[in-house]
Amino acid sequence: MTDPHDPAPADADDVERHPCPRCAAEPGSPCRSRGGAVAGTYHTGRFTKVPRLAKLLRVQIPADRGPGQPWRPGTPPPAPVDPDTPGADIHIGYARCSTLGQELDSQLDALAKHGIPREKVFSEKISTRIRVRPQFEAALAAAREIKAHAPHCRVILTVYEMKRLGRDAAELTALADHLTAHGLVLEMLAGPLPGMYDPSGPGRLLFAFFAAMAETERENIRESTLEGLDTAARKGKHGGRPPVITDDMLHTVLRRRTAGESVEQIQPDLIIPTGKRKGHSPSVASIYRALAEHEKAQAYPEAVEAAQADFAALRQRSTATPTSA
Repeated sequence: MTDPHDPAPADADDVERHPCPRCAAEPGSPCRSRGGAVAGTYHTGRFTKVPRLAKLLRVQIPADRGPGQPWRPGTPPPAPVDPDTPGADIHIGYARCSTLGQELDSQLDALAKHGIPREKVFSEKISTRIRVRPQFEAALAAAREIKAHAPHCRVILTVYEMKRLGRDAAELTALADHLTAHGLVLEMLAGPLPGMYDPSGPGRLLFAFFAAMAETERENIRESTLEGLDTAARKGKHGGRPPVITDDMLHTVLRRRTAGESVEQIQPDLIIPTGKRKGHSPSVASIYRALAEHEKAQAYPEAVEAAQADFAALRQRSTATPTSA
């Protein structure tokens, strides 16, 4: 029987080292379904090429590959390096931006101009506040693997600027120590510290200084954002999606329920005024949820008044009770 749990990412990496004979997914990419989405499991002819997986009936595609989502080509595995070529520089690129609305093209173009082809660049759209960044971990793993098989080569992790790696001083310093411990070199193309990172002497002090500056910059951005949100809230402007059940709709529901109608009878007559479902009727569950929130809001002042009355009565009894000599 097959293990019901997903395989470790190392299993998926081994499977994806081979092209798929069924869906023609290239190395480094998950299998795709007939409908064009990422498949839920790897196709049999692909994972049987891995000896330790050959007897399994199926191999699940890990969640970080996005099963069921629109299929996109992944990052091909690094090309094999001849370990007998001493002194060669091998670059592994990494590009990152924080939100889906931002673009990676400028970073990818800078890395390509530096001589790093896109198939050797690991890229993702993820915030530095998320500690585990899958493509960054994959870039580190690829660099360590190349260094292990080609110890005489200089393996360089190249990024556009320091803040692409992170904005936490302790995290950046730990990353620099990790690269040094594995014999890897860090290179930055722009920012306050361009060029190769030298872990010895003044290079280490400069790196720590600019890492602290990056963390300070992130905190300043965060404080400015919170101040802006607070100012907007005081002006009555709140972010997020507009409510499905507006005050007018809730008033209509309360009035018609008082007249004896049920929520199911009222629901078809309600129309959502804004948002993605504009022009449609809200669901019955949304109406019940809005009614529950309304009842909770109405009950809170009454509970406070009752508690205050009980407290006042208790104080009055305590002052009226004579103290014993």
